[in-house]
Amino acid sequence: MSNQTTLQRRPRLRVRWVIFTYLFGFAFILYLQRTSFSVAAVQMMPELGISQIQLGWLLTAYLVTYTVFQLPGGVFGEWLGARWALVITGVIGLAAAVATPLAPMLLAGTALLAVLLVARLVLGMAHAPLFAISVGAIESWFPVGKWAFPNGLQTSGLQLGSAAATPLIAILMQSYGWKHALLWTSFPALALIVLWGWYGRNTPAEHPAVSAGERAELHANTARHAGTGISRQDLLRVLGNRDVLLLAISYTIMNYVFYLLSTWCFLYLIQERHLSVLQSGWLATLPFIAAAIGAGVGGKLSDELAVRYGLRIGYRAVPIVALPLAGLLLFAGVEFTNPYWAVGALSLAFASIELTEGAYSAATTSVGREHTMAAWGVVGTGGNLGGIIGTPIVAWLSAHHAWTAAFLTGTGFAIVSGILWFWVDSSREIAGAPGKGS
Repeated sequence: MSNQTTLQRRPRLRVRWVIFTYLFGFAFILYLQRTSFSVAAVQMMPELGISQIQLGWLLTAYLVTYTVFQLPGGVFGEWLGARWALVITGVIGLAAAVATPLAPMLLAGTALLAVLLVARLVLGMAHAPLFAISVGAIESWFPVGKWAFPNGLQTSGLQLGSAAATPLIAILMQSYGWKHALLWTSFPALALIVLWGWYGRNTPAEHPAVSAGERAELHANTARHAGTGISRQDLLRVLGNRDVLLLAISYTIMNYVFYLLSTWCFLYLIQERHLSVLQSGWLATLPFIAAAIGAGVGGKLSDELAVRYGLRIGYRAVPIVALPLAGLLLFAGVEFTNPYWAVGALSLAFASIELTEGAYSAATTSVGREHTMAAWGVVGTGGNLGGIIGTPIVAWLSAHHAWTAAFLTGTGFAIVSGILWFWVDSSREIAGAPGKGS
């Protein structure tokens, strides 16, 4: 009897955290693939005779399909389930990534440019479903009120993948050239896809390694997922849901600030703060580190508040405070005369923005439940539109040396995105009775 009691009390790794580790790996690989192309372009352009304008079209092609296929990707994930949806999109993404270094071995000139353009379009399409599928998988595998932390940590994964790409590709390029750099960094993706296809499952009820205790913790989640798929009526309910649309609008506005900080900090430090390229390169990594930390911390805090105060108040609290705070830190960043204080303020602003990632995902999950993938497809579309809208605005302002005005637009957008959360009720499910979980 004592031996049996000991076995029952022995801590056991919950399978959901192994599932999460795979999802984290997919996010890391996605942003490694996404960012590697931009880094490799330094050698690629002169070698292949690609102009900077043509490079811009290749980068834009990815962003367009990545945005357009957010919702279709979420619907695809609901129909097929997370296990095989990630295998299929992962294989397609890997093929598109490998096509870039292989194509110049066979083609040149206009034909090569056309193949590179198609590869970028396909890569964006393959990457688009990842976060909708991941948010839906987290809904199935984690208890109610425990969704924000794993979603926040996965956001840290994409930040780390992006950060790792620059030095890794640069080192490999210097020694072996850009083609080998892109090829060799693709191999981990293949291993991840194969292992996920073997180990991953759509729900805890399908996984043989899930213990009785963990199955009991997730019983409410499993009961909601009798099968995969989404009907036309359910999709229309998702598209017309007030809280999903509010989250999408707020996320669009918030991502204007995200893209402002993630895209323009390096150039701002050189052009406006007159720092050297080397100084700017090191200092521009600080906001990304702060963002990665903020995403995890914000997710954990949001879950604790949701458990204590209910889903409606708990998931609303962090964005209402953090987003206006990010706006004020942006204002402080451009007002500081000392460039190092400015970098500190901008880093804290980015951390404050990313504090909310877990709350956005968890609130969407709470509203969407078994249709979380489709719901996040709507919200994710809005998030990428924020980048598409913001990039030309900031580009125009910075080109006219109006960096202060550019960052002050971010201040305004951050405050507005936070205010919109007052009307978001994440306890009101699309498919359930109002007030569930509150």
